[in-house]
Amino acid sequence: MEFKVYQKELELQSRGWIPTFHDVTKEVNEIVKASGILNGTVCIASHHTTCSVMIQECSHDIDSFDIEFLQHDLLDIMRKMIPDFAEEHQYRHPGPIHTQYGRSVNEPGDFTSMNTDGHLRSVFFGRSETMTIKDGVLDGGEFAHVYFVDWDHVRARHRQLNVTVMGTTGPLEEDRKWNNGETINTLRKYTPEEKADDVHFTLQQKR
Repeated sequence: MEFKVYQKELELQSRGWIPTFHDVTKEVNEIVKASGILNGTVCIASHHTTCSVMIQECSHDIDSFDIEFLQHDLLDIMRKMIPDFAEEHQYRHPGPIHTQYGRSVNEPGDFTSMNTDGHLRSVFFGRSETMTIKDGVLDGGEFAHVYFVDWDHVRARHRQLNVTVMGTTGPLEEDRKWNNGETINTLRKYTPEEKADDVHFTLQQKR
């Protein structure tokens, strides 16, 4: 049974002025299929520090911003936690040294460094996701979609998403089911001593 690594890069275009949510489910599924890997994992990772990868269901309904309702709900929450960068010195970053560095690498203006909100959201949300491949199929359940999220909205940007598939090209040699597929009971099991001393069982408050 061969162990194989298969890697591809997706090229994307974000629109700027508002965070962009790219649905790349179709492309990731095509890469998994093309890899020839039957059982393993696929890592979907952002090349950029202001972008994230999200596994979530498709909300279907789309608002006037061309964003799915569930995505905009998420954006609303992130804006409460990490407000949009709306005015200079709203955040400590970027400082004068960083903006000078931006000019030295031919950024079009200091305004492109005013994306602290995107960096913080990416740090909070994470830049990658890993999914399981079973018998050549991406295991996302019934509703999962793969989204590449560009939190940086100071300008339209060309973006890159890295997809790495790793695993074996042959079938599994044993059943996947743990303990014959028996449902695991994760509820706490109290000892007689704990029950005797627990207010939830005695219904009496010790004084």
